[in-house]
Amino acid sequence: MLLAILRVVYLLVCAGAILAYINPEEVEGTTVTLPRIVSEHRLVAFFVLLFISQIVTIIDMVVRRKRIEVVSAVYFGILIGVLLAYLMIQALTPIIRPPYEGLAVMLTLLILPYLCTSLLLQTKDDFRFVIPYVEFSRDLKGGRPLVVDSSSLIDGRIADVVETQILESQLIVPDFVLREVQDIADSSDKNRRARGRRGLEVLAAMQKSPHTDIRLHETSRTEFRSTAVDHKLVELAKQLRGGVITNDFNLNKVASVQGIPVINLNDVANALRPRFIPGERLRLKIIKEGEGPGQGVGYLDDGTMVVCEGASNMIGRDIDSIVSSVLQSSAGRMIFTKPVFTKEGWWRPADPSQ
Repeated sequence: MLLAILRVVYLLVCAGAILAYINPEEVEGTTVTLPRIVSEHRLVAFFVLLFISQIVTIIDMVVRRKRIEVVSAVYFGILIGVLLAYLMIQALTPIIRPPYEGLAVMLTLLILPYLCTSLLLQTKDDFRFVIPYVEFSRDLKGGRPLVVDSSSLIDGRIADVVETQILESQLIVPDFVLREVQDIADSSDKNRRARGRRGLEVLAAMQKSPHTDIRLHETSRTEFRSTAVDHKLVELAKQLRGGVITNDFNLNKVASVQGIPVINLNDVANALRPRFIPGERLRLKIIKEGEGPGQGVGYLDDGTMVVCEGASNMIGRDIDSIVSSVLQSSAGRMIFTKPVFTKEGWWRPADPSQ
């Protein structure tokens, strides 16, 4: 609404200024000499000049997405370039003699503003110029922002993590990640479609949560050199001076190599799993037979697989067992146990009725 009012006021001001220009005799104290073509075709000149003045408004309406750091970099680049050009012209005036003086002035006014503007555009992420002050270092509330990838949204555990309020950083969801999740949700494959819809539901739930500071980040097609989503995530994290939150192993490695902080949901889950040491007692339900002779296999609530020696004939029963060893591998953690026996040599069930 405010922009519409501003544009209407600008149109009226331009129309009044153009009318005053093409009719100088109606304004007291003016001695403006109009060009012949303007004085002979005043009506045509009025509409032509009015259209030229509104080109700025048209450009403003077409280019909807504007970035303050780009506008500020161009503004300060031209301003500093013209100032440096003026100082250089003053320094070169005693040295350069006519007829080369005009050429030196023209080249200086063309080259220096371009160099300054180009330099500021390339370093706008290091030195952020924000009108009316200059921000040399970002003061981020709650630490660095975290860029969220599609795998963490589809996984869904990120919603549970943010509800614990241990993440004070702002979560950034880029538009290309949202498009990727939407494409998965529109897939013809039933499983992929279900995963994509779960990712959208997780995002909607986090947006409604009062404990989550989440923002959708819009990017332009020419902003990133690479078309791969993982590389875009890394480049965006660099621009925002933040990190990445994911459970993708490859993205974790790519970001870590380039010095980007990474929070891997799988690592967080593994770190929060209960620790078992040899000799500790563990209650377990045997689900199936193991690969080794006489082995029975059960699972903890967090999905950790437990292999119990000599329990292949106890499938479907809850037993007490003692931890003998714990194996940690890249695939996860595996616990080896032995059933608890009585003096008669029989296993002692957790439920005496068994």
